[in-house]
Amino acid sequence: MRNDRNHISMRTRVLPLLLGMALGANASAQTAQSWSLAVGANNISVPGVSDPLSAPSIVDSRTKVSSDTQPIVNIAYMVTDHVSLGLGLGSPYTHDLSGASSLQGAGRLGTLKELPPTLFGQYRFLEASSAWRPYLGLGLTYAIFYDEKGTATLTAISNPGGPPTTFKVDNAWGVTPQIGLTYAFDSKWFVDLSVSKTYITTTMHLSTGQSAKEPLNPLATTLSIGYRF
Repeated sequence: MRNDRNHISMRTRVLPLLLGMALGANASAQTAQSWSLAVGANNISVPGVSDPLSAPSIVDSRTKVSSDTQPIVNIAYMVTDHVSLGLGLGSPYTHDLSGASSLQGAGRLGTLKELPPTLFGQYRFLEASSAWRPYLGLGLTYAIFYDEKGTATLTAISNPGGPPTTFKVDNAWGVTPQIGLTYAFDSKWFVDLSVSKTYITTTMHLSTGQSAKEPLNPLATTLSIGYRF
């Protein structure tokens, strides 16, 4: 009986100690001056359509941009237990440019690549020892567009019988509000889910002289796995 009582007494002392150690390890990894690196996938979806192309063009000639998913890397630094800075970097996204409104059904008009690095300021709720930590963020995005290529369809619409039509999309700044949730498996490893929307407008210029405002305002959904240092 004495051995059983000693065994039970030992367990009652050891279990809280182990639990406290686990909570302490979690806290130390999510407190001020810690770093994290997360790798995952990011989907960019562009819901809207462009303004009409300027004259001369078919009335109400608009375009839309396809979605794309690419790998992403997020680097974050905890300034305090609740405030962090994050930088999102990813592979270039490839978007198809297709017709909308009066150009609906015209098919693919071109392709372009986009690289939108974003710097976030984030506020993380709950305590540093919490496994679940929701957060809100506000970011500044600089969208870089390059490698724009027009198709024969674009030439047929904008410059029938003439040389191939090319186009260029201006780089642009945007503001990106964000909402997210992090779950810590232990003191080092975690999974992160976030949704953000970038409010950004750019301009597309055709080699034939037409142009159109592009209020892209993409929605980004990111799922990643990270490690804390």
